[in-house]
Order: sequence, then structure tokens, then C-alpha cells
Amino acid sequence: VCFKVEGCHANDLATIIDQDRGIAMRSGHHCTQPLHTELGIAASARLSAYFYNTEEEIDAAADALRAAIELITGQGQGEALDPAMAALLDV
Repeated sequence: VCFKVEGCHANDLATIIDQDRGIAMRSGHHCTQPLHTELGIAASARLSAYFYNTEEEIDAAADALRAAIELITGQGQGEALDPAMAALLDV
């Protein structure tokens, strides 16, 4: 599933989710630069699931995405970031 979150750059979401939670998430053009140009966006984020993913893994990805959005936008309480990640992001 590819998506864009208002107020969050796709690269920031992917970095936080990967570094803080260890969940692989892609960001960028995904070979669809003409679509991104038409939509007026620089990049999109992508989370993928396949038949071998468990419900728990999908729930973990959704929770990680929710927490990353809250962190970037400053909304909600969110979970505390790993101290190394917080230092990297200077938050």
C-alpha cells in the first residue's frame, strides 16, 4: 500500500519506523515519477504485506506508523523513541 501523510515526508516516516521499530518500509518514487508529478508530491511511503505476514506483524506496522506520525506532527502522546533515534533526530 502506497500512501502520503500530510505533514510527514515519506523518507522521515521510513527512517523512524525502520530505526526505532525495525520494520521495513519503503519511501521514494516506486518507479512512478509521472504519478507523483501529477499528484504534486515529492515521494510516497509504502508498507507491504504478503500471505506469510501475521496479524501481529501488520498490527505492529500500523502501530509504528501511528507513533511516527504523532512524533513528526507533534500530535498525540505517542511512545517514547529509542534514545539513539531521538539523538539522531535531535528531538
